[in-house]
Amino acid sequence: MAGSDTPRLPGLLPDAIHHAVRPGTALLRLETTQERGGVLDGAWWPRSRDIHAELPGLITALTEHLGPIMRVGLDGSAWEEPLPTRLTVDDRVVRIDSFPVGDDTVLISRGDNDHFALLVVPPDAAPDAARAAMARAVRADNVAQAEQILIDAGSIPRT
Repeated sequence: MAGSDTPRLPGLLPDAIHHAVRPGTALLRLETTQERGGVLDGAWWPRSRDIHAELPGLITALTEHLGPIMRVGLDGSAWEEPLPTRLTVDDRVVRIDSFPVGDDTVLISRGDNDHFALLVVPPDAAPDAARAAMARAVRADNVAQAEQILIDAGSIPRT
């Protein structure tokens, strides 16, 4: 059978998924349990430190899975430029808060009492290390903090 005649197996990602992703394309994994018992609810791998290129893609992806996002909290020192206080994404205004949470975490809020914490993989992380960190962050039984996950996965050096 010629390569083009080979049937595609269901559930496999196309080869193009392994090619470089441009800034603004959200690489996101979310925990799939209803219990939310782990320390983190998901993981995000931004492709740059440009907040204006990366954050709209994350908000759009999260809105598709979680519903409207009201606020995003992240560490302003982790980004190349100052954080905006508001960002309009898909005709919705999202408040942006700067918290000293470390550059390894982003906090997402859908409402006053509905918060999600995501691991942030450094943009320059090696793909294997990034995938390992993201997979661990979304495990329902994960009790490790974001920084430790990144260290264990080799995404950031041990201090």
